[in-house]
Amino acid sequence: MQDTNPLPWGALDRYQAHFIVRKSVGADAGNFVAKTVLNTKGHFASKEVVSVSWNGPGSVATKLNDDSELNEMIAKQSVKDATIYVEPTDGAVRIRGKWDNHLSFGITKELFEIYDRIAGHIKSV
Repeated sequence: MQDTNPLPWGALDRYQAHFIVRKSVGADAGNFVAKTVLNTKGHFASKEVVSVSWNGPGSVATKLNDDSELNEMIAKQSVKDATIYVEPTDGAVRIRGKWDNHLSFGITKELFEIYDRIAGHIKSV
């Protein structure tokens, strides 16, 4: 008897937008690591972001925590969109969110403005 709901094999339809900021980080790579820490209320599908802070060892996380307007913009997003990672790569710093499937993948104007503001803070460090 053949399974009527087989598991998918091969590549899955998961996508992730990466925003790359050209910045030479050199030996200061730890300075450019940050992740949002979400204070939420509710459960499951009704979970909402109440406030946002940034966790990271360097000056980028400190700068992002000091920008209260940015954190208010992020707090208006869904839990998935408010989860943002900043990490150094070869000759650049990457800003990214969570993985999405092909149906929900996309960047809103508000999310682009958030990423652009984060990029400005990265460039100023």
